[in-house]
Amino acid sequence: MNIFEAIAKRRSVRSYLDKPVEREKIESIFNAVRLAPSARNAQEWRFILVTDARLRAMVAEAGGQPFLRVCPAIVVACAETDGRVMRCGETAYPIDLAIAIDHLTLAAAAMGVGTCWIGSFEPEPVREALGIPASVPIVGLIALGYPADDSEPGKHRLRLDEILMENGWKEPWR
Repeated sequence: MNIFEAIAKRRSVRSYLDKPVEREKIESIFNAVRLAPSARNAQEWRFILVTDARLRAMVAEAGGQPFLRVCPAIVVACAETDGRVMRCGETAYPIDLAIAIDHLTLAAAAMGVGTCWIGSFEPEPVREALGIPASVPIVGLIALGYPADDSEPGKHRLRLDEILMENGWKEPWR
């Protein structure tokens, strides 16, 4: 599968088979993650793969998403960071983690593994369940597993002419 096919195939999966993802696939996915670019090449991202049923239940509770209870793996995306702010005024680690998570979701899609990136969760129960230090920000949760249903509909996307401008704000791209 090429990158454009993986991008088209990727979707937020909320229903999973009770089947673990093979360790070889997880290794391949995270090899793609570690190749993601980062500001100053700092690679501040850190990930916890949660496969233990008891810990998954605790993380699922914090996530407030019922489908997490049956997902065979949950990835907790964290950052060991110095809090560096880039010249543009944005903190580097959330952007770097977003890029790395995107690599994760696309690599998984290319291998037939489903994901769902979750930003709505309570970080403190996750921190407590997994022993994450208070100094380490938790940026997101990612469900990881085989989709139970491949027929889930895709989301509506804006047309290209609604998102792309050329040479200035509100200058239409043609």
